[in-house]
Amino acid sequence: MVAFFTASEVIELAMRIEQKGQAFYLLAADEAEDPGAKEFFDFFATEESKHEMFFRGMRDRIGHLEIPPGSDFEEYTQYVMALIDSHDVFNFDYTAGFKAGDFSFEDAVRIAMRFEKDTILLFNELKKMVPESEQDFVEECIDEERGHLRLLSSKLKD
Repeated sequence: MVAFFTASEVIELAMRIEQKGQAFYLLAADEAEDPGAKEFFDFFATEESKHEMFFRGMRDRIGHLEIPPGSDFEEYTQYVMALIDSHDVFNFDYTAGFKAGDFSFEDAVRIAMRFEKDTILLFNELKKMVPESEQDFVEECIDEERGHLRLLSSKLKD
């Protein structure tokens, strides 16, 4: 297991999650045959790009910070690594599935829902690692991810 854990390193990870999410949504949009589905996934790709830029700015502002004060380093590291290791964005090769035609629109939406849910969990931990001055910004991003999850869920009900 790799132990890293400065706030800036976790923010780098958040940026990678957003990049991978954007790549997923762009691929889903490219593969969508229905113009409405293409527009739907393009919207989410744009959102992921905005989040990446948000975290890039945060990383530049805060520099090097350690894990939350009072945390047991080993226990906290194991917990956050478990969140990372189980995050679908790092454990699912969606490219091959799209190219093979194995994914329906509903499948793509369900995958996206898992990405968003996993991201919310990880960002809740990130919020604990950044200075108080940055926590509202992370919470804003979490709220947007929650909104994305609601939008995706409502699309399944349509």
